[in-house]
Amino acid sequence: MRELDETDFEILQLLVADARRPYNEIADAVGLSPPTVSDRIDRLQDLGVIRRFTLDLDRSLLSEGVAVLVDVRAEPGRVADVLAGVEELDGVEHVFVTADGHVVFHARLQEASVEALVAESLDAEAVREYDVRLLADSSWNSQPRGVELALECDECGNTVTAEGETARIDGDRYHFCCSSCKSRFEEKYEELREAA
Repeated sequence: MRELDETDFEILQLLVADARRPYNEIADAVGLSPPTVSDRIDRLQDLGVIRRFTLDLDRSLLSEGVAVLVDVRAEPGRVADVLAGVEELDGVEHVFVTADGHVVFHARLQEASVEALVAESLDAEAVREYDVRLLADSSWNSQPRGVELALECDECGNTVTAEGETARIDGDRYHFCCSSCKSRFEEKYEELREAA
């Protein structure tokens, strides 16, 4: 992508490993000055590549309740409804949506049963079935080995390379792997805007 270079990706790798890493340490690692690193990180935030800096807490040490993994199979066309309901539940830590219409979430629940939670919080007509598993342990790896950082094309889902393009549409930034994808996306966007 024209707006990101190898140094940007090096900075991102360092921040993924430790988001609190001092700018002078990042600067030493990538061969830039700390103010330049600060400017690049600000630009990465403006581009939407960095959305926020977070903490990785071991919630098992801080939260009461039972850790569960819940797999909700949504009715066709109702995944968004199930996802919206799950995101409103107390105690939900991670939510995943699969390509085959499942919403899977990891939660730490108090004494209430999952059945009552699902019945009270999710639209029963949107849920085909669900499965609950008690978790003995869980971990999260912020930097999986063998995985390179890469942006995904907002049109086709392919990896955006150095030949990719970026466009700002109605204040939001979108990334594309090629000019054809950018053109298709902009055409669809205009059609939807005119139809609205």
